Amino acid sequence: MRTFYTPVDLRSRADMTGFLKKHFRYHTMNSWNRSTSYACNLKIHRLGLDGECESKLFDMIDTQEFFDLRRALLDEFDRQHNYLWQAGMNGRSSGYLVLYQGELKPSGYLSFCTECGQKNCRPATETDCVCGRCGNSTRINFRRPDMQVISYSLRGTDMDEEFEDWRLTELRERVRLVQSLDQLADRMVAQAIHLCRSYEVAEKTIFVPKTQKVLVSHA
Repeated sequence: MRTFYTPVDLRSRADMTGFLKKHFRYHTMNSWNRSTSYACNLKIHRLGLDGECESKLFDMIDTQEFFDLRRALLDEFDRQHNYLWQAGMNGRSSGYLVLYQGELKPSGYLSFCTECGQKNCRPATETDCVCGRCGNSTRINFRRPDMQVISYSLRGTDMDEEFEDWRLTELRERVRLVQSLDQLADRMVAQAIHLCRSYEVAEKTIFVPKTQKVLVSHA
């Protein structure tokens, strides 16, 4: 099984700059925007897994449970870095784990409907609390500012950077950041292997209610 985390001597400028320069990179959006960032290749056939586990994973990636568990790991990474740095999947088959820049900022919404969840930019008052979506008088103000996560997918990170003018403290901070991305990749691989060993993929028929218009005769 392939692992991504690599120990680095944080006392050595040469080791730190070498680690950052040689680290795998990938596009933050598409190849045409030419922006790249630190990344990990998580394509199934590149993980060094046995044939049975590899075959299972190709089926599992189409399940909602697999997606939700992977999303939870990505969200945890984002929270740990206060959303200033975020991890996301990119590539034609979402096979690359990529480091993105971002931020957490107020959304501008001041109230929300407790019935349907619709948000509103106006504050709710005793005379103005009707929801614009469902029409119920159930709109209330947020107790805390509503925040939204912003991702800058067009921004690259350390592209063509030589790190010559970076202080040692800055280099250590960047190395630790990239190492945390590598550790995330290792956790994602470990999670995938656990799923392969603990679960099977089965087909289940689910009936989804559908609303459609029909003709009804006059009584």
